[in-house]
Amino acid sequence: MGVAAMTENTMETMIKRYPGKFVSENRVFSQIHPGNRIFFGTGCGEPQYLVGALIQYVQSHPKSFVDAELLQVWTLGVTPYFDEKFKENFRHNFFFVGASTRDTINKGIADYSPVFLWQVPELFRKKFIPIDVAFIQTSLPDEHGYFSLGISVDIVKSAVENASLVVAQVNRFMPRVHGETFIHAEDIDFILPRDEPLLEFEFKVPDEIAKRIGGYVSQIVQDGDTIQAGYGSLPNAILCQLSGKKNLGVHTELLSDGIIDLMKKGVIDNSRKELNRWKTVAAFCMGKKETYEFLHDNPAIEFRPVNYTNNPTVIARQKNMTAINSALEIDLSGQATAETIGRAFYSGIGGQADFMRGAVVSQGGKTILVMQSTAKNGEVSRIVPFLSEGAKITLTPGDIHYVVTEYGIAYLHGKNLRERAMDLISIAHPRFRGWLIEAAKMNNLIYRDQTFIRGVQGQYPEALEAYRTTDKEFDLLLRPVKISDEPLLKDFFYALSDDSMYRRFISTRTDMPHNRLQQFVAIDYTKEMIILATVIKEDRELILGMAQYLIDTATNMAEVAFVVRDEYQNNGIGTELLSYITYIAKKNGLHGFTAALLMNNKHMLHLFEKAGFNIEKKSGGGMYELKMSFRN
Repeated sequence: MGVAAMTENTMETMIKRYPGKFVSENRVFSQIHPGNRIFFGTGCGEPQYLVGALIQYVQSHPKSFVDAELLQVWTLGVTPYFDEKFKENFRHNFFFVGASTRDTINKGIADYSPVFLWQVPELFRKKFIPIDVAFIQTSLPDEHGYFSLGISVDIVKSAVENASLVVAQVNRFMPRVHGETFIHAEDIDFILPRDEPLLEFEFKVPDEIAKRIGGYVSQIVQDGDTIQAGYGSLPNAILCQLSGKKNLGVHTELLSDGIIDLMKKGVIDNSRKELNRWKTVAAFCMGKKETYEFLHDNPAIEFRPVNYTNNPTVIARQKNMTAINSALEIDLSGQATAETIGRAFYSGIGGQADFMRGAVVSQGGKTILVMQSTAKNGEVSRIVPFLSEGAKITLTPGDIHYVVTEYGIAYLHGKNLRERAMDLISIAHPRFRGWLIEAAKMNNLIYRDQTFIRGVQGQYPEALEAYRTTDKEFDLLLRPVKISDEPLLKDFFYALSDDSMYRRFISTRTDMPHNRLQQFVAIDYTKEMIILATVIKEDRELILGMAQYLIDTATNMAEVAFVVRDEYQNNGIGTELLSYITYIAKKNGLHGFTAALLMNNKHMLHLFEKAGFNIEKKSGGGMYELKMSFRN
């Protein structure tokens, strides 16, 4: 017997076994009384027909009930109860703020309960928020009499378990999803069969900014990580950039099209998860029809209530848990809001903080906050000196490891306020960096004498980042110096031996205070260039070597100098640095290099000689003066 025939026969069996559960809408709605609390399923799982039928009933029976409180996580717009003519009948209380409810909440027409979503089921269980009637949507029943809540389990499962009256719209378009999604016919009071396509939600197509941000995130996410991607077009767009990863796992609240696409490509297989191995775990789904079809009877996917998926103690049990979420605004200390724009509500608490805090505690876990650098078509910066007045703090400075914009990655974990401020300024939109520098100085977040090069001259040339492997198989990132590199360079210089410092600066001075370090981090890229050779060691960037040139406009040549950490010398790092900075110099139209070199610095001399320059060498006072012209 085919599945379709079996489910049809099962429904017929249900009707014969439970005839009292199959009644008219009027009979169902007559059970609602004044002051009742009425629950509706979430998002794309909202029972559209039941909502419409309830409104029609109230229109035809205007005095049937009043002061009903409608409870819901969020709605995608099936909200006729907001109409002014129903104000005596309904008031809505949301556990999240979405696009279709933002205006009504800010105007006071609807209520918003700011609570961690994973704690809502307990509020239902303890009757702190009692539920009189739950309107839900389910799949067709199986032969054992079980219906699946399908794409919306989140707080719906708890609502069903704690409601005095449960009404289910049974819809053949609802997929049968595995996990803690099942409710038995015995636990449903009224069953209304009604087929209609499920609501669909499609995030906008990623633009170039989203793709750039996703590219940076892909550098952070590692093979085998278990990921969570929050609500919003940006986190979903980032998933597209993870197609080159392997063996990813998923433990999330929202299951989106992006996650399903990665499952279909084999990128997500959950093979290295510590908890729920081989299973993609989520609480609800918002996506396209194709995504819903993929969920149907798929044993690789399990939906669980939010008191499991969003519980920080559960999240923390996942090894290498990586939480990816977005924010509206972040200040220079690293605290962020994802909920408000000033005093106005834009979104809700949801599960973002839970996943970020769970990931922080996870062994090998990391948190990634993604955001476009500006808002309002580039008119305002999302990175600000201090959060706007009235802003709700969603994430504290301790919740965030990485912040990613289209201008790069700022790693904040374990850093002091000055370092955080400089890192965040370096990934702000260039138009606002000068303003942020001045505000940070004024508020003593950074050094009062911090140098900053304005305009394109001081804008970080990201296009010059390059990966190289030395002949001794050292994998390096060669990149220009950033204004936020002062702490890294300080560690680099103090790690050099006195001999290496003397060879580099031809000076016995070995100290590197702030005012001296600024000369190396705040540079005019049109007049000089500093290239760093870095590696990631224990999740921290480490500088192994540095090459620098300073242009002499009179000769169109540049004075060049190099230094490599002592323990990493003779590994080909100097060769790669010289080769790359030569490439940059040629690209910028320079004729060659000059260098002042100690005569006993044979290693550096050999490095220059094998580089293929036309070298003119003068000696005197224990020094070589080199003029090294580029060959055409």
